[in-house]
Amino acid sequence: MRKRFHQSLDELKEKLLVMAGFAEQAIQRSIEAYRTRDPELVELVRRSEPAINRLEREIDSTALDLLAMEQPMAVDLRFILSVIRINGDLERVGDLAVNIALRAGETNDLQPVDLPVDIPRMGTLAAAMIRKALEAFIDGDAQLAENVLALDDEVDTLNSAAFHALSNVIRNQPQYTSQALHAMLIARNLERVGDHATNIAEDVIFWVKGRDIRHAAPAA
Repeated sequence: MRKRFHQSLDELKEKLLVMAGFAEQAIQRSIEAYRTRDPELVELVRRSEPAINRLEREIDSTALDLLAMEQPMAVDLRFILSVIRINGDLERVGDLAVNIALRAGETNDLQPVDLPVDIPRMGTLAAAMIRKALEAFIDGDAQLAENVLALDDEVDTLNSAAFHALSNVIRNQPQYTSQALHAMLIARNLERVGDHATNIAEDVIFWVKGRDIRHAAPAA
């Protein structure tokens, strides 16, 4: 019975990693769609959403069945609870990728302009946070998960700088307001991707160490 249960846990983990691959690829494609103004990439991201949503439902169903039938304890219980939470975060990452891609598609009809914000850099950093958080999950590595938490401040800083720089564009070059607003919203979506990567890292720490650090007050 225990062997079959742990096989089920392994299968659950594999499903989550498949979903993670879809979500990470969607983010990368959405940023590339913005950078290259490629409408085909926008469509690829948009078409990826149903597969991510379907996997979310399958993973939740499998995880809840394991909780109900096996009544796991300690580390196995924390693993399943973490999978459920990570699953939700990955689904939202997929939604954010679609938001970014659709914004990128709308910029294709606008005059190209060199804006004072590095969206590809933000995208690379946010995608790296997702990747590292998932590596921490694969390896059960709480230290790597804690490293991900430190990256969130950098994404937040870039988003804040983007907001101020693009606000100046809107104020001083109103003819580029639409381009600046799309870039501002894309930067905000990338900041939210970083937040979800942080959530995943926190869930890894909860699983491995049994510590729930969400909303924890910073050390004095």
